[in-house]
Amino acid sequence: MNEILKAEQLTKRYGGQCALDHVDLSLEKGKIVGLLGPNGSGKTTLLKIIAGLLSQSEGEVMIDGEVPGKNTKQIVAYLPDRPAFSKSMRVRDLVQKLNDFYDDFDQEQAHQLFAEMAIDLEKRFKELSKGTIDKVQIILAMSRKAELYLLDEPIGGVDPAARELIIKTIINNYNPAATVVIATHLISDVEPILDDVVFLKQGHVVLHQDVEGLRAEREESVDEIFREVFSC
Repeated sequence: MNEILKAEQLTKRYGGQCALDHVDLSLEKGKIVGLLGPNGSGKTTLLKIIAGLLSQSEGEVMIDGEVPGKNTKQIVAYLPDRPAFSKSMRVRDLVQKLNDFYDDFDQEQAHQLFAEMAIDLEKRFKELSKGTIDKVQIILAMSRKAELYLLDEPIGGVDPAARELIIKTIINNYNPAATVVIATHLISDVEPILDDVVFLKQGHVVLHQDVEGLRAEREESVDEIFREVFSC
């Protein structure tokens, strides 16, 4: 089976508000996929459901043939859009925690990346800048040999130089047989590395296509197409 993710009629409601509206989506293994949409389009909700952190209201989602749960968490690496750990924790403590929890976590690779980025493992997160915390989180996510990486706004809120470094870290360290989903609204920065794109608008998938075919068909960049789709 070459399908790592399949969602059918996936719906999530918060009270009277529908964050995801009957989403059908299938992702193949070995792809880098851009989950693209403005803030509030449903990207974070979708990733949290796939990661097993949120329950859907209707529909279903399968990861490598299984519903999200204990087993799928061992093959899914999730990078949240904001830190989900105590700011009083040291970087070294979080590294050890992930090493204990995930069999596929490569502690040696993580330490190497921390050294390359000159990040002090003894620092507490409250002593670090937002940009450095973002780098720590991406290092920890990409130091797993996962089958599905879910990266929620990995380059949001950092300067252009840091964006380039984070994208380089993703490309150089992910399992090439895996699928990487990058949720973002910063299209031009990630477009060069994408195989497929999924446009999410007000909880609906309005476009899902391979990047080369899309560019050839529309004779525009993904960034230009995105601006047109979301200008209304």
